[in-house]
Amino acid sequence: MPHRETSGKWVGRLLMAGGVLIVLLLVAAALTKIYLTDLINLWWFNALGYEFYFWQRKLYRYVVFIAVSLIFFLVFFLNFWLASRFLKGPSPSTEGAAGKTYKKVYKAFQTGSMIFFIPLSVALSIPLAMPLYRNWEQFLFFVFGRSMGTVDPIFGSDVSFYLFSFPIYELLQNRLLIAFLILLVGLFILYMVKNRLQTHHPFQFARGAKWHLSSLVLLVFAIEIWDFILQRDALVYDVSHAPLFYGPGNVQMNVVLPLIWGTLILLGLTAIFLIVAIHTRKGGKLLAVSIVLAGLFLGLRNTPFLPNLVQTYIVKPNEIAKERPYIADNIQATLDAYQLTQVEVRDFRHERFPQAYSLAKAQKVLRNIPVWDAETLDSVFKQLQELRTYYTFPQVDVDRYTVDGIYQQVFLAAREIDYANLPAAAKNWINAHFTYTHGIGAVMTPASQVSGDPMTWFISNIPPESHYGIALDQPRIYYGMGRYPWAVAPNQAGEMDYPKGNSNIMADYTGEGGIPVGSLLKKLIFAYYFKDRDLFFSTKFSNASKMLMRRNIMDRIGFLTPYLTLDRSPYAVVTASGIYWIVDAYTTSGWYPAAAPYVHEGASLNYIRNSVKIVVDAYDGSVDFYIQDPTDPIIQAYKRIYPGLLKDKSSMPEDIRRHVRYPKDLFEIQMAMYAKYHQTDPQVFYQQEDLWTFAETLDAESTVPLKPYYLTLDLITPDTLDFLLLLPMFPKGRDNLRSLAIAGCDGDNYGKMILYNFPKGELVYGPAQIDALINQDPTIAQQFTLWDQAGSSVVRGKMIILPIGNSVIFIQPVYLKSTSRVKIPELQRIIMSEGQVAVMETSLEKAYGLLQQRVAEGSSGVAQRFPRVAPIVPESNDTNPPAQPPAQPTGPAAEK
Repeated sequence: MPHRETSGKWVGRLLMAGGVLIVLLLVAAALTKIYLTDLINLWWFNALGYEFYFWQRKLYRYVVFIAVSLIFFLVFFLNFWLASRFLKGPSPSTEGAAGKTYKKVYKAFQTGSMIFFIPLSVALSIPLAMPLYRNWEQFLFFVFGRSMGTVDPIFGSDVSFYLFSFPIYELLQNRLLIAFLILLVGLFILYMVKNRLQTHHPFQFARGAKWHLSSLVLLVFAIEIWDFILQRDALVYDVSHAPLFYGPGNVQMNVVLPLIWGTLILLGLTAIFLIVAIHTRKGGKLLAVSIVLAGLFLGLRNTPFLPNLVQTYIVKPNEIAKERPYIADNIQATLDAYQLTQVEVRDFRHERFPQAYSLAKAQKVLRNIPVWDAETLDSVFKQLQELRTYYTFPQVDVDRYTVDGIYQQVFLAAREIDYANLPAAAKNWINAHFTYTHGIGAVMTPASQVSGDPMTWFISNIPPESHYGIALDQPRIYYGMGRYPWAVAPNQAGEMDYPKGNSNIMADYTGEGGIPVGSLLKKLIFAYYFKDRDLFFSTKFSNASKMLMRRNIMDRIGFLTPYLTLDRSPYAVVTASGIYWIVDAYTTSGWYPAAAPYVHEGASLNYIRNSVKIVVDAYDGSVDFYIQDPTDPIIQAYKRIYPGLLKDKSSMPEDIRRHVRYPKDLFEIQMAMYAKYHQTDPQVFYQQEDLWTFAETLDAESTVPLKPYYLTLDLITPDTLDFLLLLPMFPKGRDNLRSLAIAGCDGDNYGKMILYNFPKGELVYGPAQIDALINQDPTIAQQFTLWDQAGSSVVRGKMIILPIGNSVIFIQPVYLKSTSRVKIPELQRIIMSEGQVAVMETSLEKAYGLLQQRVAEGSSGVAQRFPRVAPIVPESNDTNPPAQPPAQPTGPAAEK
């Protein structure tokens, strides 16, 4: 019997211990599920050297929430405490259940009960603080933002007020108004009911209660007056004149603004008269008049009747005169917001052909002209240099390198791993996560090629090799543009480095990046995180194994800094130490005063800066952020918010810094705005007389807008080649060239924007006219027909508009594609035209020489048939006309 009792006790204890263990496991599982993502993210940030930044991102929002909640808590708590001082005295006599409930509440207020005050204040403050919690980053701007040094053209406030303070003021004003209205109404009812129960005169308030309520009334009026001050500031975002111009116009500044000031003043007077009436029972008439007038002004402010009346009968008949200063404000603000005030405008004195540019001189330019476009070259690279199905080239980049001592524009593509293209039999778990972990090397070709000759490769093959002195010591690519699965490296299965003969060369990852995952606990956590039990049971891990995740560079950066807008064209850079990715990042805002908006990837903005250059190591995944534009107040605020994250651009390694280029997305946005806002004269702007659009070119059978493209030209400094971004512009509704916009990329010329204007009275052909000229050329048409009959498909590449000397040359490559299964484009000919003659040759140099010859022959024939005479000049009494001044730059740069 004792033995049975002892056994029963042990069974009970075991069952209890088992139950406790199960409960603990369930609790642990729940907590793990909740905090697992944060734990993984902490390890990931720590592996990148950004653990402190992780905690900042994690905790800042709670610091903001607690701080704002505390402010509202103190507002409620102090007012409740003050009310308790004024509720001293005998408890009111009460009857019934409702009376007893009120008596309890009254007693809690009267005694200043912390048990009552604190929970009530907390309950009221939390909902009011939630909007600021959701906008915690904007609140940090309010705290850490500094002066920009630029004033808005409407009210003269520093622009930083609108970028950092105004959005928070709007949120705070609304929340504070709600808080004090709750207090005013609640305490008024409390005091009134207390009076009714004690004295049966509900509106006979004690002196202290009266002053308390008066203070709350004044605060409510003050907060509402603040709202009208913010409404005045918000006029800079008026869109009633869009799309002609943005910001306030004549009606807003001369009708709406006085109504705002009138309402504001009358509200202040109403508040004063109300307090006087409360305490003296005098001044009722003045109070009534001020209420009526305030209501009248408020009605006129919030109805469109008066603004529409003035707009229709006063402004509209004299619109250009009335709106002129406000159009000028919008122009200035928009140019400031998009960093267009420093555009230098030069006149392009157009001539038919640059006779002063001999073939020898032109060769320096022609050797850098891209006769391949990135889309066509992509298929060539894939056919000739992928070498295995599991490699791919996600994109082809344009850059410049010094090759054999010569500054050379090149095409470059990184060879990345593509697990999806493995043979079906090789698609297994080990290969996906342990064996095929990385790509290798890159390919590089000069921009200019000669048709019929073999493709010139500056870098090619696996492992990468160069016969032109370009070193690449670490060619492996673990992080790139592809959608990579997570990988474990190094590992005991061995990583496939590259194929060689009938075998494969294996390699081990030795990079600093990655999360160490050698322990059993970490394997369990990652298996749970990825929902992959094979990860836990795998025996292919080693003590040095690391988990490599988020290997797409755009996802990687986006997870680190979601507040930066990334350029859509990241590009690879080959250095002696390895391959790196450069990604341009922008700070944007929609709060710039009086500036026109632009919609970029679905988001509206009216301020943008290329503030950061981001460098990602393709081997170990390290991410470095370099401040490119230290004048940007937003990036400076981020630098103060996240100390240690952003580095000065001078600390960027030199072999990477020399490949920094002006970003396409930014230039496209800037030129889209400049196409309208180059018209700095308000009258010309109002008439939209000189509106531009992006130049268009033919793509198959349709016309498409030209995107900015990189060329190496001497358009910034004569006889000095610079890598630059170029965009031709048309007059709106026409197909001829109106201007050429360029942005420098090299050294001190980085970001320097120059606009070359063609004379308005002269027709400079565009791509559409040149395309028609090419189609009408019998020699070219005959050759196309012969190629088509030979079983090849003729593909005409993108047309390049090349300014050279004082002329504009149009270049179009011609490719042949086989009609067989393997279709590798082959550069066959180069078409070149100056606008009146089209020639076709095997190289740029030959085409230029032939075009020069044909133009000279044509000019000679015309001169023989129609000899020129001196131009007839109108007679003048002045025998000594003034000397013509030399041509000067015009526009904002010239005004300096």
